Amino acid sequence: MRADGREPGEVRPVEIVRRFTAAAPGSVLIRTGATHVFCTASIEPGVPEWREASGAGWLTAEYDMLPGATAQRRKRNRTQVDGRSQEIQRLIGRSLRMAVDLERLGAYTIYVDCDVLQADGGTRTAAINGASVAVCDAVRVGAARGLWPADVLRGLVGAVSVGVVDGRVLVDLDYCEDVAAAVDCNLVMTEQGRWIEVQATGEQQAFTDEQLTEMLRLGRAGIEHLLAAQRAALDQGAEA
Repeated sequence: MRADGREPGEVRPVEIVRRFTAAAPGSVLIRTGATHVFCTASIEPGVPEWREASGAGWLTAEYDMLPGATAQRRKRNRTQVDGRSQEIQRLIGRSLRMAVDLERLGAYTIYVDCDVLQADGGTRTAAINGASVAVCDAVRVGAARGLWPADVLRGLVGAVSVGVVDGRVLVDLDYCEDVAAAVDCNLVMTEQGRWIEVQATGEQQAFTDEQLTEMLRLGRAGIEHLLAAQRAALDQGAEA
């Protein structure tokens, strides 16, 4: 058993609150254990200049942690995005682009914003899970407005962290587990069960084929649980 009583392959309790604010077409607060992330998906006409000739749409993401998200206050990124945030927002963007048929989106951009309100490990994967629901809502709103066809959404996207801690493969690491992990891995998967991203890094030691296989096996099960939570959130009040 882990410090919080979970089994190695068990994810933390997850809560997904849709329509958390009223302005953005997609607005979600996701709580994964003590990690809380606010995600919005906004629709803007036009695409980046380099994208215009294609006639296709675009999806891009921004990520940041609010100053009070951790015990030690974090400075705001007012003028320049730091390397960690840039890496994470690129991961979020390319993951969620797999959820949308950009060719059918037309000359529109979906802007995803993920702000960490409270951090206790797994902020990037929580952001992907929350933003997946926000993007789904935004796509539905755009279709209702006649901006694009109703079948633009390809499916949901799920993500989870996995790691090797004290020789054991654990899923959905909290902060204490994350800092102690000898191997760190972030997994992103489509609703259809295909991998989008497999980021596995030996932080303190190299890992074996068997450990990688176990990380993928337990990670897949964890993501399937998180995708089920996304679907349940979308089914609740779907008519609204």
